[in-house]
Amino acid sequence: MVLVPHFSFYVCLCPYKLVAVGGILLGPSALGRSSAFLNTVFPKESLTVLDTLANIGLLFFLFLVGLELDLRAIRRTGATALVIAVAGISLPFILGIGTSFVLEHTVNRGVSTGPFLVFMGVSLSITAFPVLARILAELKLLTTDLGRMAMSAAAVNDVVAWILLALAIALSGSGSPLVSVWVLLTGAGFVVASFFLLRPILAWMARRSPEGEPVKEIYICATLSIVLAAGFVTDTIGIHALFGAFIVGIIVPKEGPFAGVLLEKVEDLISGLFLPLYFVSSGLKTNVMAIQGRDSWALLVLVVATACIGKIGGTVLASLVVRVPLREAVTLGVLMNTKGLVELIVLNIGKDRHVLNDETFAILVLMALINTFITTPVVMAIYKPARRGAPYKNRTVLRANPDDELRMLACFHSTRNIPTMINLMESSRGTRRRGITVYAMHLVELSERSSAISMVHKARRNGMPFWNKRRNGDGDGDQLVVAFETYQQLSHVSIRAMTAISDLHTIHEDVVTSAHQKRAALIVLPFHKLHQMDGHMESLGDEHQHINQRVLHHAPCSVAILVDRGLGGAAQVPASDVSYNIAVLFFGGRDDREALAYGMRMVEHPGIELHVLRFLPQSGASGDDDDEAFLADFRGNVVTRNESARYEEKTYSKKADVVGAIKAAGRCNLFLVGQGAPCVPLADRSTDCPELGPVGSYLALPEFSTVASVLVMKQYDPAAKHYDLVEEVADMAVDVDTPVRKGNRGE
Repeated sequence: MVLVPHFSFYVCLCPYKLVAVGGILLGPSALGRSSAFLNTVFPKESLTVLDTLANIGLLFFLFLVGLELDLRAIRRTGATALVIAVAGISLPFILGIGTSFVLEHTVNRGVSTGPFLVFMGVSLSITAFPVLARILAELKLLTTDLGRMAMSAAAVNDVVAWILLALAIALSGSGSPLVSVWVLLTGAGFVVASFFLLRPILAWMARRSPEGEPVKEIYICATLSIVLAAGFVTDTIGIHALFGAFIVGIIVPKEGPFAGVLLEKVEDLISGLFLPLYFVSSGLKTNVMAIQGRDSWALLVLVVATACIGKIGGTVLASLVVRVPLREAVTLGVLMNTKGLVELIVLNIGKDRHVLNDETFAILVLMALINTFITTPVVMAIYKPARRGAPYKNRTVLRANPDDELRMLACFHSTRNIPTMINLMESSRGTRRRGITVYAMHLVELSERSSAISMVHKARRNGMPFWNKRRNGDGDGDQLVVAFETYQQLSHVSIRAMTAISDLHTIHEDVVTSAHQKRAALIVLPFHKLHQMDGHMESLGDEHQHINQRVLHHAPCSVAILVDRGLGGAAQVPASDVSYNIAVLFFGGRDDREALAYGMRMVEHPGIELHVLRFLPQSGASGDDDDEAFLADFRGNVVTRNESARYEEKTYSKKADVVGAIKAAGRCNLFLVGQGAPCVPLADRSTDCPELGPVGSYLALPEFSTVASVLVMKQYDPAAKHYDLVEEVADMAVDVDTPVRKGNRGE
C-alpha cells in the first residue's frame, strides 16, 4: 500500500534530483495533511517496517556510492582540483556556521550548539557526487575537462564531507567529550582495519572473477554480508551504519568485472524498491507548512543565498587563482552547488539525532531541492562547449570519384538490428580498392542506474562517445559490439564498434558529431518500429522516431533510415551465401539519385541482383537533366557490363499504377528509395512517418509487404540551409581514428 502512491510520483519524477518531491507530497506538506489519507496509507504500525526497509535500502545505496568512487582517481587528483575542492568546502562551511547562529536564535532553539554548527556547515558544503555525475552526463560534460575537474573535486568533497559528518554524529551523541573522542578514534580504527583486513578478502574474490566468466554467487552474497556486518559495526561504534557500507564500497577493487557485477546485482533492487521507501520515510518527516511567517521564509532565502554564495563563490575564487577561465569557473561553481540524496541523508541523520527541529529540517530540505533544480538550467544557460571539426569533401554516396572510400556510421538500438545491419554492410562493400569503413554505434539511453554512469566514465577524453577498443577477454566492452568485431575478422569491411550513452532527447548530437568527426558519407538509422512475426510493426516510442528526425535535421552528410524486416533472415549471412534481389524505385530528384548510387555500389557484390524501376508520369512531363544524365551513365556503365543489373521504365497516372508496377517487379529483399521522391499518387498527408517520405511510408505499411526491408535515403544538399551542431574550422587537426582490418596488419 505504501509503494502504490509513491511509485506514481517515482515514474514521473524519476531523476534523483526530482524524486524527493514525491515523498514530500505524500507527507504532511500536501496529501499527508489529511488524517484520513495518512492513517489509511501510512498507519502508525507500518512506519517501523517502512523505516527498517528504507534504512536497509539506504545502507546499500551508500555502498553503491562507494563503488562509484575510485580512490585511484582521487589520488591522481591534480593540484587544481584539490584547491577547488578545499575552497568549495571551506567557504560554505564557514558561512554555514555563521548562518547556524542566526537559526539557533530564531527557529532552532534549545539544541546543542557544537553538533548544530557542524551539521549546518556540512549541509551547506556538501556536493552530491552521484547526482553531479548524472547532471554532467545529461549535459554531455562528464568527459570534458570541466566535467573531469568537477568530478575530481566532488570526490574529494564527498570524502571530506563524510568525515565531517562522522565528527558531527560523534559530537551529537550523549555523554562526555571523552565519549565523542572515543567514537572518533574507534571509527578511524575501523577504517584502517577495513583497508588492511577486508580489502585483501575483496581483492581475492575479485581476482577469482576473471573477465568473460560469471561471478560466483557466493562472492556476491559474501560481499553483501560484509556490507551488513560493516554497517552493524559502525552503528555499534556510534557513528552510523551508513559509514560502514560506504567504506566497504570504497575498498572494493575497481579493476575487472567484480565491481560492475555488484552494481548490476544491487542497483535495480535498491533504486526501484528501497530508495522510493526512503523518500517516503523522509517525506513523512518533512512539513513545509512548518515554515510560517515572513521571518521563516526570509531564513529560507538566507540559507539558499548562503549556500549558493559560499559554494559558488569559493569555487569561482579558487578556480580563478589556478587560472581557470571565468565562464568555466562560474559553471564549475554552479555544478559544485549540486545537492541531492546525500544531502537528505545528512539532514535526516541530524533530525534523528534531534540536532534539527521540524522547521529547520524543512528549510534545509527546500534549500537542497532548490539548489539542485537550478543547476541544469543555469549551466545550460552559461556554458555550452563548442563542437569543432575540420571540413571534409565526401558527404554523399554519389560523388565525383566513385572509387573513393565509403565511410558509413551505422546505428543500432538492440541486438535485433544487428543481423540486418551486418548483412547490409556485407552487401555494400563493393569491389573497389579502397572499400568501405563502417563505424557501428550502439545507441544506449542514459538511465539513473549507477552502471550507466560508470559506462559513461569510460568515454574518450574529447567528450565523444567512447570507442570499444577491447580485444578478446580484455576490458569491459559492450557485448553487443562483439558481433561486429567478429564480422570484421571474417570480412573485407573495416569496422570500429562504439557506444553512445545519452539521454534520448540529445543522443542525436552524439550521432551527428561522431559522423562529422569520422568524416562519414552516410548515416544509417534503424526505423523506430520493429517488425513482428505477424507482419505488423511495433513502435519503440515517439522518442526513437524523434531521434531519426533530429538526425535528418542536423546531419552533416547523407542519411538512410532502415525499415528492417529481416534482410537475410535473423542471422548474419556468410559472404559466399549472399543472394539478394534489390529494387531501386526511381521517381527523380537528388534523393533518388543517391539511392541509385548506393544500389550501383551494392550490385558490385556477386550475390546481389539490382532491378531499377524508373517511374514516368503519363502526362509526358520531361525529366530533370541531372536525372537523365545519371540514368544514362547507369545504363551505359552498369547495365551493359553487369548481368545482375537491369533497368525498366513504367508510366503512371494514379496510385494503382505505381502499386501494381511495384508488386509486378516480383520477389524483393530490399527496396532503395529516396525520401523526397516526387510521387504525388503515394503522398499521404495523414502518415505518421514523414521522415520516410511518400514512397518509403507506403513501403513501410504492413499491408504492402511482410518480407521486404526498405532503405529510405536522403542526400546531403550543400546548397540547403543547415542547422549544424559542429563548427567547421579549416585549420583544425584531423584525427579520424580509421579502423584497420586484421589482414592489413599482417595478423
